[in-house]
Amino acid sequence: MATLENEKKRVVIKVGSSSLTSRHGEISRRKLEKLADEIALLKDEGHEIVFVSSGAVAAGYRKLGCINRPTSLPEKQAAASIGQGLLIEAYSEIFLSHGYVASQILITRSDFSDETRYNNVRNTLNVLLERGIIPIVNENDTVTVDRLKFGDNDTLSAKVAGLIEADQLIILSDIEGLYDSDPRKNEQAKLLEKVYEITPEIEEGAGDSGSNVGTGGMRSKIDAVKIAMASGISTFLGKASIANILTEAVRGDAKGTYFEVTNETVNLNRKKQWIAFHSGPEGEVVINQNVKMSIADHKHSIYSSDIEHVNGQFEKGAVIRILDHEGERVGLGVVNYSTEELENMKSVTGGDIQRQEVVHFDDLVCELELSLPVGV
Repeated sequence: MATLENEKKRVVIKVGSSSLTSRHGEISRRKLEKLADEIALLKDEGHEIVFVSSGAVAAGYRKLGCINRPTSLPEKQAAASIGQGLLIEAYSEIFLSHGYVASQILITRSDFSDETRYNNVRNTLNVLLERGIIPIVNENDTVTVDRLKFGDNDTLSAKVAGLIEADQLIILSDIEGLYDSDPRKNEQAKLLEKVYEITPEIEEGAGDSGSNVGTGGMRSKIDAVKIAMASGISTFLGKASIANILTEAVRGDAKGTYFEVTNETVNLNRKKQWIAFHSGPEGEVVINQNVKMSIADHKHSIYSSDIEHVNGQFEKGAVIRILDHEGERVGLGVVNYSTEELENMKSVTGGDIQRQEVVHFDDLVCELELSLPVGV
């Protein structure tokens, strides 16, 4: 259904490197201008826009003296340090020509895993949006190491969309959307225009990246869609080179795939989004099999009597993994006791102490209720 003209939306737009570069792998000014012009049109209509832009390495590696896109981490980070400046300079110039100011926010995964920093990022983005600024977000590739990376900007864009409670996530790349089979191998592949559930068949059919420039393929986009949908946010996948793709995507009549949120879709509040997708678990508890299913079915808290084993060292207030007795992950939750306190409880038999609430259901995200791996 097309969006009403007077409906103002908060939209996160992600564009991949392959949609910003020339066939030689360098940043294309023409492509930047096309996307920035369309974003300016959305701003003119009153929409709030956060722009997640890849392309820092692609923008900087030639200036670093590399003939081809670098593969080593130090060269990638050096190229990104050059490219980030070039990208934000180009975007700022184009947006200023339309009367809009752009800002730059560089994020690492650790900014999201710490709840205080997570809220600081959210507050900063909200101030910028309230003042009419266009935040341009990217992962801080210059300093990020693998264990602190989001993996790709598809995942980052979904997490940013949940962070600011966006109305819509738009992911643009060099493909038109989600097909029922790989269109590069099957000429009869059909574009799926509406998707209401990410099925195992969709996940199985998600292939790898179609470009040697970007890092995220269809699988990363599906993972991003799952995060967005669990946060109550509808998502659109489309091809960046199509004329007016952004304005039409916001209106609801673009060529591509719309992933629609329904009443049956899990909609996590901000606290549970942080637990599920951003926190850094510090330890784990193993629960008995009887309580495993009731956690998802009955909003059941985890009590000390439900716990069979405690692994790792953590303090009260930490996020911990919850496993079943076979070692399969059940979910994540904020623990009310330290490792030492839990071990002491386990050593006591009988009495009220056996019913101490270890993880309250409001601070618990169950993998079974989401149908996606928590801790993405």
